[in-house]
Amino acid sequence: MASAYDQVASNIRRFGDNDNVHAQEKIPLQPDIQQLIRCATLAASSHNTQPWKFLVSTPNNKEDNKTNLDHTVIQIIPDLSRRCPVVDPDDSHLYKSLGCAAENMVHAAAAQGFQAQVHWDEQRDRVVVDLHRDTTTNTDELYHAIFRRQCTKMAYDGSQLSQEEMEALHKVVVGEKSNVRIILLTSDDDKQRVIDYVNQGNLDQLTDPSWREELLSWIRFNPRQALDTGDGLAGRTGGSPSIPSWLGRFMAGWIITPSGQVKADTTNITSAAGVAVFVSSDNKSSWVQVGQVYERFALQATASNIRTAFINQPIEVHTIRPSFESWLGLQDGEHAQLMVRFGHGPVAPYSLRRPLEDVIVNAE
Repeated sequence: MASAYDQVASNIRRFGDNDNVHAQEKIPLQPDIQQLIRCATLAASSHNTQPWKFLVSTPNNKEDNKTNLDHTVIQIIPDLSRRCPVVDPDDSHLYKSLGCAAENMVHAAAAQGFQAQVHWDEQRDRVVVDLHRDTTTNTDELYHAIFRRQCTKMAYDGSQLSQEEMEALHKVVVGEKSNVRIILLTSDDDKQRVIDYVNQGNLDQLTDPSWREELLSWIRFNPRQALDTGDGLAGRTGGSPSIPSWLGRFMAGWIITPSGQVKADTTNITSAAGVAVFVSSDNKSSWVQVGQVYERFALQATASNIRTAFINQPIEVHTIRPSFESWLGLQDGEHAQLMVRFGHGPVAPYSLRRPLEDVIVNAE
């Protein structure tokens, strides 16, 4: 029998179910618009912080100033109350998360009969998704993958990807109009260099008291704590046993150690088929675009039954990042923005999400 945690996680991801929208009666929006936001909230975010708010509006026609029922605008607004100032001091991961949410919305929109256009509003500091009714749109495989995508933090099976699978992953940037590109590393030598950089980052981060305290604030040590918050890093998703929250914080110094993380990441990266590094310039617009491309990559991987998980340590530790980027051979103005391992492996328990009424706002 499924646990309460697993039942909730499963219900959150019930495929294409407009009737399964959290507290639908509390939100005065059409079910199809709620479904778009529901899909957006299933996107990836650092520490599962879910740092977004959604503001929905229906613009008036310019000609007669009447409401255009075929045009809806959804603004994805950064929720800075959920930022992680230690691991993400410039909020770059936060803005990448907004891009991830927008990308999910694009694929969900087509399934709901909308054409979606995404742009970054620099002046108002938000992502804007313009939705227009379009009966010619088609559901694609990436929409189906939204409900199954996860960051699978366990070891993979060590097998290589086929040429067809590799081409499917690489095609997510074909025709991409942004400045984002992907570097795919699959040789044993390259993976070993990645391991070295990741473990340098582990030693730096896990010996930093401020970094550890921030991490602990987002760890959910047991299913009850995870269910209460609907966010954060649930121990269940990484295979950790359930323990009381107070005990988890007390024992963190013995449980979460540099040597333990070095061992785990060495095993995890060695077991991966490869590593993908997402590269772009360093500004908010580019961060959002990186989030979109990463999410598309993760959805394509999911559709191909390939697992992914973040290994961002060399990017997050600024004293390591320049050397890492030099090894990658990046061009002037380019920076490594995200790094993930990918490969074949089992599906892990899913993380939770907050209810829609917590993320949909009526005004700023």
